[in-house]
Amino acid sequence: MRKALPLLLLAGLAWAGSAAPLAAAVEQSGRDTLRICADGNALPYSDEKGQGFENKLAEMIAADLGIPIAYTWFPQSIGFVRNTLAARRCDLVLGTASGEQLMQNTNPYYRSVYALVYRTESGLTATSLADPALKGTRIGVVSQTPPVDLLVRYGLTNVEPYQLAVDTRAYQPARAAIEDVAAGTTDAAVIWGPLAGYWAKQQKVPLTVVPLVADAAGTRLSFTISMGIRPDEPDWKHWLNGWISKNQARIDALLAGYGVPLLDRDGRLLQARPAEPAQYRKSDYRAPVPETLTGATVLATADVVRLLAAEQKPVLLDVLPAEQRPAGRDDGWLPRPHDSIPGAAWLPDVGHGDLTPAQEQYFRAGLQRLTGGRSDTPLLIFCKRDCWMSWNAAKRALDWGYSRVLWYPDGVDGWAEARQPLVPVPPLDGGPQG
Repeated sequence: MRKALPLLLLAGLAWAGSAAPLAAAVEQSGRDTLRICADGNALPYSDEKGQGFENKLAEMIAADLGIPIAYTWFPQSIGFVRNTLAARRCDLVLGTASGEQLMQNTNPYYRSVYALVYRTESGLTATSLADPALKGTRIGVVSQTPPVDLLVRYGLTNVEPYQLAVDTRAYQPARAAIEDVAAGTTDAAVIWGPLAGYWAKQQKVPLTVVPLVADAAGTRLSFTISMGIRPDEPDWKHWLNGWISKNQARIDALLAGYGVPLLDRDGRLLQARPAEPAQYRKSDYRAPVPETLTGATVLATADVVRLLAAEQKPVLLDVLPAEQRPAGRDDGWLPRPHDSIPGAAWLPDVGHGDLTPAQEQYFRAGLQRLTGGRSDTPLLIFCKRDCWMSWNAAKRALDWGYSRVLWYPDGVDGWAEARQPLVPVPPLDGGPQG
């Protein structure tokens, strides 16, 4: 949707201002320097002092590549891509909207949303632009961005506009809008989330930042953000996609530290990852899981792809719960197969916090059969994303003495998103009986 482009300018993302295609790229076989295209005065994204989260991302990538960083600085306005990436002066733009046609996009590494900002002590408690309390308030907004239409739709016409297309070396409209809220010049502002969260934290008075998750009303307010590279660089894109998948938890933590409101793939506010509990989870199994499991190796999708391409593969255990037996069906009814990773054995209902005797017997027998009785057999245990069933099952295997437990938190969801094949898998031996 072309109307989204002004948002991306505001968000500090790459915009060329020209439809001219990038020069044909030649895949680089080796890299001795991570060459970054960036704005030198665009916090919270980047600056020449290395204080932005994109600077920190660059440091993380360079460390994993084992090479130094070199920046090409250019204001993120008209001509940014043309004078940096397209001119082959650098190789990576760390913030661009998914779907940006002037660059090839990696997979998204975060999703954010516009936010409403007001002084905490102002008496406002609005969580939506539809709140009647906002009628008559002076609201700052950057011109030509999506919230402008939404403000009009809600009859909020007492607007303080901030210019969109600017030289970021001299003026940052979103920062100015937040500072005006803090100073009392305006009552509130509606600003792209990463900018709202960061600049609100820099003010001397407390500001409330409300991500407008449920406030679309026909206007798109959330967007996914990717990295941008030149076309025809499949190896570079593949490496970056693998890096993003493997490091997503680190990326989320970094962004949260800058006040970025993060959304999950379903558009819900991303909840903080809980600490690893000492015992099994016994309720609310579809919820954010910890980033760790003591004694197990935690794998990202890219790790699993590499592992399954190796000659010696682990035992794959899918522990997704099965559909419930219909009432009155005692005639040999079995759960229907479900789509899983090729080669996986599906052991349904073994990830509950408290197992019934039948479920425990089924799990123990399944492990014994699949490992041939060897407790040092690698076990790769998964379910779906944010599924405590897999965490519980992996922890239980460790508690039962299996020494090489691999836990794949993203499970079938992460596998499918990486465009890896799925196949129907029936429950092992029909599932636990009783």
